[in-house]
This record gives sequence, structure tokens and C-alpha cells, in this order.
Amino acid sequence: MAYYFTEPSHTFGEYLLVPGYSSEQCVPANVSLQTPLVKFRRGEEPKIKMNIPMTSAIMQAVSNDTMAIALAREGGVSFIYGSQTPEQEAAMISRVKNYKSGFVSSDSNIKPTTTLGEVLALKDATGHSTMAVTEDGTPNGKLVGIVTSRDYRVTRMSFDTPVKDFMTPFERLIYADANLTLPQANDLIWEHKLNMLPLIDENQRLRYMVFRKDYTDNKENELELIDERKRYIVGAGINTRDYAERVPALLEAGADVLCIDSSEGYSEWQKKTLEYIHKEFGEDVKVGAGNVVDGEGFRFLADAGADFVKVGIGGGSICITRETKGIGRGQATAVIDVCRARDEYFKEKGVYIPVCSDGGIVHDYHMTLALAMGADFMMLGRYFSRFDESPTDKVKVNGTYYKEYWGEGSNRARNWQRYDLGGDRKLSFEEGVDSYVPYAGSLRDNIHISLSKIRSTMCNCGALNLSELRDKAKITLVSSTSIVEGGSHDVILKDKFGRD
Repeated sequence: MAYYFTEPSHTFGEYLLVPGYSSEQCVPANVSLQTPLVKFRRGEEPKIKMNIPMTSAIMQAVSNDTMAIALAREGGVSFIYGSQTPEQEAAMISRVKNYKSGFVSSDSNIKPTTTLGEVLALKDATGHSTMAVTEDGTPNGKLVGIVTSRDYRVTRMSFDTPVKDFMTPFERLIYADANLTLPQANDLIWEHKLNMLPLIDENQRLRYMVFRKDYTDNKENELELIDERKRYIVGAGINTRDYAERVPALLEAGADVLCIDSSEGYSEWQKKTLEYIHKEFGEDVKVGAGNVVDGEGFRFLADAGADFVKVGIGGGSICITRETKGIGRGQATAVIDVCRARDEYFKEKGVYIPVCSDGGIVHDYHMTLALAMGADFMMLGRYFSRFDESPTDKVKVNGTYYKEYWGEGSNRARNWQRYDLGGDRKLSFEEGVDSYVPYAGSLRDNIHISLSKIRSTMCNCGALNLSELRDKAKITLVSSTSIVEGGSHDVILKDKFGRD
């Protein structure tokens, strides 16, 4: 006989937080949103922690290298979408890892014989105005000079003029030994008022470049998420089919964490994928899995070796799995159930496996509810798809700007690899839609508002970190009438009359 859950499943919109005691320390500036991304043992620190509890979804319409850089600056992690070739995905990962680094490997290299016209073309292609001049034009060739935009910004030189005629030659450069530490390099940059410091070996071969702007960026983005080499942390989506080919390419490109992108995670395919990766590449390679909606699914993936577990089926704004297949569960109930299983697993095994709430976020306050119910972080699709940094087109419809947004289960995405269909590689029906979302501007401006709301609500609950929020939160179910009461009502809004 089928098993029946006795309690209806609920969404975040059916709950509210009840305020708790707030001490004088409970001000937003004192709130920490730091949270583990991957599992760790009792008494140990997780290998990767985020400074904000937000990741961007593994979707074509959301997470490319541009999004990954923007979100890492704010303290979160993007998972580059996997519905592209391994080479294409690895190239995106590489661009993120090389975009900002304490020690940058030069990727815009020229020879002394390179012409001004070629320099300008390379600048247009890469966006880099500072270029290393090496004898053979390779990243690690013998350094003979540097070209910056000031060398040719105002010039009457012919496009055929060779670089050797206008570069800053090696003899006039300030450079340092490649064994220098990053703080030492930064000290030289500030002492000599440099924009860039080349680091060379004993044979004058270029090894790294250290940029002043990286130091400045770090000061402006205090929560930015970087690795030990000061490179942005980035994740990558994988599937349960071509992982033997894809994973090595992603790791070689520098991916910090992987995540299996699948419509449903309680499967033998996910177990085999996790086991293969950890056997071939070791436990230091971190892999998230999912999605599941109950404690039984969590336990399965935990025992299989998942480094975090994603929760949610059918709750995404572009997902139609529930109406096409009748599979899923209300997101709030799913998060509560899985987080209970996580805590039991930690008590039993001494291993804490973070839970990611994926889907079901309509309003900003739903994020705080997800965190209060136990989620360690959230994976967001629609939220990030609205911003400038998402890879989709901005379109104007009836005078209003929107951005395109489509699901990985839609015909447009054709991402059959995320569906465990055995030998059948064709999708016979859609589980996602193609849509528009209102354009919202830059990620930075919007995410700061959302995080401010989370911090403020946590203060109302008397919590200064996410662990305290889970312990102190008081959560109540609300009726449909009280939901109406919670918004503006019984008034006529001024904008109905066309006023500001």
C-alpha cells in the first residue's frame, strides 16, 4: 500500500517569523551571514565557506562566467551551467579563475614585432590594456617590456609601428622576484605607485603579474569569496552521463566545487557519479547532489558521498514538473524535513552536510524563512536572471524592459542530460517553460537590498548568525486571510492615479 504523509506540504508563503528578544547588539552591521558550502566533520572547518548564503542556479539563463564573477564579489558562488560542451564550460571556469587573482598568469602577450594595429585588436578582443612583451610572445617567455594604453592613447603612429618602438623597455621597468609573497608585491606597488608589477624568475622569464586594481577591488568588496591565490571561487554543474569526460576538464580549469544537476536526485545514477568522482579524484574534490524532498532522499545522498544536498522539486518559477508528472513537495515542508534528517545524521555520524534550498523563493523574506527552517544556503534562478550580469537578452515589451528566462527542462534548453532516462536520450515532454522576468538592474544593487532585509529580520529574531537564527526562530503557519492582511489593503495606492 502506498505511503501517505499525514501533514500537507507547505510553501514559504504560508509561514511567518514571530519576533524574539533583540538585545542592543542586534543591529544589522553585527550580523554574519557566513555559511558552509561543503560538508565537514565535527570539530573541523569546512573546506569552503561562503560569506552570504546564496548561489546561482545551474541554468543557461542564469550562470555564466559574468554572473560568477559578480556573485563571488558579493560573497556567494555561481555554478556554471553544464548544458554545454565540457570545453565550453571549462573555458568559462578558466575565465572566472583568471579574471582576478593575486598572481595573474599573463593572457595578453605580444612580441616586440607585434604592430600597434594588432595591439589594438587584442585590446578589443580581451579588454586588457596592459600587455606583456616577451621575446617569443608566450606567457612565460623572456620579459623585454610592457605596453599600456598610455603608450599609444594619444599618438600619430602608424598602425604598422612595431611594439618595440613604443613599449616601456625592461630596463625601465620596476619588477620583482617570482618568489615574492602577495603582501610584499602589494607593498612594492604602493611604494612605487604602480598599476602593475611583473614577477620574473632568475632567467628573466615572466611568471606572474600583480595588479593594483585587485588590491583595490578587495577593499571595495570586503565579502568577496576568493581562494588561497586570491582568485574568485566558482562552481560547475555536471550530469550523470559524461562525468568521466567533463569532471577532469573542469578541475583542470580550476573549478572549486561541482554539483550534479538533475531533475531528481534519489537515484542510482547520482550514487555512481559521486562514487566515481571521489574514487578517481579523491575526497578533496567537493560534489553537491540532489534534488530531494524528504529525509530518506537526503540519507541516500549523504551515504553516497554528497558534499551538500539540494532540496526542491517543482518549486522553481519556470518548473512545471508538478503539473506534468505529479512529482514534488511544498518547498517549506521539504526543507524542514531534510534539515531534520541532516541534524540527525550529524548527531549520528559526526558529519555535517549542508542543505541547499533550491526553488520556491518568491519574495525576499522567503529567503530568511528558508534559512530559519534550517537551510544553509539557497540556490536561486529567477532572482539572478533579472540582473545585468545574467547571460540572456534584455528586451522591451510594451515600454517595459524584461530579461529572457527559461528552464533547463524546456524545449529551448534541450538539456536532456539532467534527466536520468537510461538509454533514451529524448525528452518526450517539457518540465520547464520559456518566459520573461522583469529587468531589475545590477546584481550588486539588488543583492545588497535583499541581504539587508535578511540581516534586519534576523535582528528581529535576536540572531546574529545563521546558527542562532535556526536555534531562536519562532515560525508560525498563517491562514489565507492573514496573508492578505499582511500586504497593503483597504487603501487606494497613489500609483493607480498615475502619481509617484
